[in-house]
Amino acid sequence: MAQPHPSAPTLLRNSGLDTPEVRQARVDLAACFRMAARLGLQEGICNHLSVVVPGRPDLMLVNPYGLSFAEVTASRLLICDFEGNVLAGEGVPEATAFFIHARLHLRHPRAVAAFHTHMPNATALSMLEGPPLVWAGQTALKFYGRTAVDEEYNGLALDTAEGDRIAAVMEGADIGFLKNHGVMVVGPSIAEAWDDLYYLERAAEVQRLAFSTGRPLKPVPREVAERTYAQMREGGDESARLHLESVKRILARAEPDYLD
Repeated sequence: MAQPHPSAPTLLRNSGLDTPEVRQARVDLAACFRMAARLGLQEGICNHLSVVVPGRPDLMLVNPYGLSFAEVTASRLLICDFEGNVLAGEGVPEATAFFIHARLHLRHPRAVAAFHTHMPNATALSMLEGPPLVWAGQTALKFYGRTAVDEEYNGLALDTAEGDRIAAVMEGADIGFLKNHGVMVVGPSIAEAWDDLYYLERAAEVQRLAFSTGRPLKPVPREVAERTYAQMREGGDESARLHLESVKRILARAEPDYLD
């Protein structure tokens, strides 16, 4: 597979990718970048959020290499295919973003949105021996039975083989703890991926605080964890939608340029 490279911008106009649905996806994804930056979930100009282009399962929206999350706007997001061709936008995706995200979207159609970060608390848990999450906090139970752990850190993902390996680890999971690396969150919509990313970091934060006391954690019994998870999943897509709408209202007041 070729490295990502720019192509003629006229392809966007000719392919009908300037639809209202694509514009909405751009706005929603840009909002996630901006709020992630406000919450300290970004890492320099690294890390990446992507979504399959509405109506085009062979294309994805992703951030261009060189921008911090705080600089992303709706129009600056790239559209590229899974072979490395940038169809719209200036620049290219970071190579690791391309190889990880393209392979996830290609291999797992359910992964409409794929958010990869090195957010501090969840990444800290990925550095520990053993299971990253202990089912001891209510927020953590949102992810009960939905996580996978990649135990085989292999350095940077710079080829399709490594992207496919990570995608295989994510089979059937919504949350991936990439040991010694970071986390991957996939979802059927931008809103649901954002909701999971946000609450995953909150769950990791309170677990880290609990660890810091030096006292043993008190896990929730399995049957209670399963029941609580089922309760949280009821109406979860609507809760996620409302969560993202609240993010966009905050940004409309504080950082309206995200819409540009």
